[in-house]
Amino acid sequence: MKPMPLFLPAAPGLLRACLPVAAAVLLAGCSLLGGKQRDPVTIYSPQVSVTPDPAWPQVDWQLAIARPNASRLVDSPRIGVRPVPGELQVYRGAAWAQPPTDQVETAVLRTLEDSGRIAAVGRLSTGLRSDYRLTLDIRRFEADYAGGASPAAAIEISAKLLDSRDQRIVASRTFTQIRPAADTATASVAAAFGQALSAISGEVAGWTLVQGQADAQAHPRR
Repeated sequence: MKPMPLFLPAAPGLLRACLPVAAAVLLAGCSLLGGKQRDPVTIYSPQVSVTPDPAWPQVDWQLAIARPNASRLVDSPRIGVRPVPGELQVYRGAAWAQPPTDQVETAVLRTLEDSGRIAAVGRLSTGLRSDYRLTLDIRRFEADYAGGASPAAAIEISAKLLDSRDQRIVASRTFTQIRPAADTATASVAAAFGQALSAISGEVAGWTLVQGQADAQAHPRR
């Protein structure tokens, strides 16, 4: 029998049981069962590192990134895991420092900012006057055993690039990254999420620059 981590069924009420806000790696969290027992909760913050692709174009237009969309089950502070098909659970005593929507938005934004390939990029909420708008729908952000002895970090994002002038859809694409964890330990799973998030952020950023530049050349702004 394969080794299994300690995780609990992801009932809707339990997924929202607590939202860790402390910066410490280990702290007392709320009980998943609502009792008086306080179990320690380890907070994980995946490290994202993306090297810009030399093939990415240099662009002179501005981009606003809308806050990503995700279902409540996906956008949970708890770390989701799928031990068998059709069954979603959460790791006991573990949580994200930021929910997946914040992780994805920050990773894509920083990748574009650090690339030095775009005139200006920012969150839509900042009121940036943009030429294009990027919307992201997070479909999966979970660990998945998929019949294996160890889980893999699975992230799936549907992206749309829109012209801010007339809301025309310039391009759309679904991105998927699956990165296996070294073992069943929660820390290994979190590290795999860092790899998957780095890879998918680079793909989304590069695609956005290429598609936006092609559209800007085909539809020059006056």
